[in-house]
Amino acid sequence: MQSVLAGLTFLIVGDSHFVTKNYLISTLQDGLLSKGAQVETFGACGVPAGAWVAPRPVACGIANRSGKGAVVENRTPKVKSWSIDALIDQTKPSVVVVGIGDPMAGYNQREMQKGWIRENVDELIGRIKARNLPCVWIGPGWGTEGGPYSKTFARVKEFSDFMATSVAPCTYVDSLALAKPGEWPTFDGQHYTVVGYQKWGAALTDALVANQTVKSLPRK
Repeated sequence: MQSVLAGLTFLIVGDSHFVTKNYLISTLQDGLLSKGAQVETFGACGVPAGAWVAPRPVACGIANRSGKGAVVENRTPKVKSWSIDALIDQTKPSVVVVGIGDPMAGYNQREMQKGWIRENVDELIGRIKARNLPCVWIGPGWGTEGGPYSKTFARVKEFSDFMATSVAPCTYVDSLALAKPGEWPTFDGQHYTVVGYQKWGAALTDALVANQTVKSLPRK
């Protein structure tokens, strides 16, 4: 086992890419574990960043995973998202990693709702800042164009560029820089095949190991 992340605890909160076994809740978590980190991941499908400040119903499910344990999925009616403050108290992380992108990009809308996006981002980052914790924000991947979510390369690029300038003091990991458009296969335009999530998870693991925020963290 490589121990470049030994002594660090990652709290990861994310969108639908973190709510199903073999998605990033498996592949990214396994990648960070293999580098010696402790990892706690929580995913809520289809809700914006503000849902992690004031918990709200999540129609398409939530999931969580602790360390090397199994992915615990919950698709019951009226299940809710988590409070970031409660999760920080519970996990006592060295760093918070946020992977919330696609639900805020508005692929089916003519124009991206920049004011609403920034409001959600600021709300969540404000809670992380209040706890004096460093953070890293992971942007969405290319996916493939079309499908039920109407994802397009142009909109995801517009959204990612906007997020890169909106998440300070978090550092931004641009997933679009990790692959070519359409390189990682999906089954619905937005969610990847098992192979796609393996590739994204491996690329994100390397990106987080190299991230300046992560590299500067004191080891416990």
